[in-house]
Amino acid sequence: MASSDLLYPIFWIPWQLSYLHTNSFLIGGQLGQALCKLLPFFGTVSFTVSIQNLILIAVDRFGAVEFPLRSPLIRSKLCPFVILTTWIVAVAFNWPDLFTYKLVEHPEGTFCDLEWKEAFGESSSFASFVLAYHILSIYIPVLLLVILYSIIVIKLKTQVHPGEQSANTQQQRDRRNRNVLQMSIAIVTVFVFCWLPYSINFLIMLYQDAFTHLSCNLWISYEVTSYMASAYCAINPVICFVFSSNYRKALKRLIKCSFVQA
Repeated sequence: MASSDLLYPIFWIPWQLSYLHTNSFLIGGQLGQALCKLLPFFGTVSFTVSIQNLILIAVDRFGAVEFPLRSPLIRSKLCPFVILTTWIVAVAFNWPDLFTYKLVEHPEGTFCDLEWKEAFGESSSFASFVLAYHILSIYIPVLLLVILYSIIVIKLKTQVHPGEQSANTQQQRDRRNRNVLQMSIAIVTVFVFCWLPYSINFLIMLYQDAFTHLSCNLWISYEVTSYMASAYCAINPVICFVFSSNYRKALKRLIKCSFVQA
């Protein structure tokens, strides 16, 4: 998740900022053509990896709470394979970006345009693809996350631990479960808050054909929700540092190592 959160601002935000300030694509030629395809592609790939990681974390938490005496559903030996699989699925899921974005010269300047009909033919529907993409990558995952974490919360509230345990051990376990659950729910809540308004706004504009006739209010709404979605990759690490002592300790070690090397 950390690498996907880092990849998104590296590729997506500079592209958005260039359009915000210049209203055109700054780089031309073959390099510009390649960047026009790679920037949106890697941005959507990083988003897809992030949502897959959220689901995997929720499944892992669900397994730990529902089956506490069994081995973890996602074992440490399987983690590299699972991580690689999420990236492969993300690349396969977003491959159309490599064919549909094209650098085009207009009288007003150079633009990275979405040429869906040119890439896939007149009979193909970009609106249908986007609707299916948003359902599969946002709405179904959000519904799944809500269901899983609801079950986890109910289970933790009613869970009875077998055997005799000391009060200190019970308190430590409850505190650890509470911190992990709070962090996971916070990450999911921020994801919904950042991405759902953008998705709803984008779909409304798409099906109203608003991109060709943008009113001022629609344009402002789209820009605000777009940058809210971009902010997720910056808010996510902050949540981890707030709720996880392991993240804070690792950050302290990293800062100390930096000062020592300097």
